[in-house]
Amino acid sequence: MFAEIATLDEFRELVELEPAVLAYFSTGECQICQVLKPKVEGMMADCFPKIRTIYVDSGEAPEVAAQNRIFAAPTILVFFEGKEYLRKSRSFGIDELKNEINRAYSLLFS
Repeated sequence: MFAEIATLDEFRELVELEPAVLAYFSTGECQICQVLKPKVEGMMADCFPKIRTIYVDSGEAPEVAAQNRIFAAPTILVFFEGKEYLRKSRSFGIDELKNEINRAYSLLFS
């Protein structure tokens, strides 16, 4: 389940402290985001349970979005050991996302 993040300090702290974080950025008005979010959530729970998942509403937390250079919704950022590993925006598939996360996840958590 996604933990909702509202401040930049909270976001930075999680990225620094957790070994792996997936951040899902969207807005309440984005219909694609609303459809994609439960699919991403399910994939993360089934395939990557050790990655901390967080949700950022770019409209409610514009500073977090701006500091992470988020210009489109949805955008997914994946961090491993505090460093940005993957960025996906607008149109991408769940299988594509899964395959790209899998390699780094396997190395870090095996």
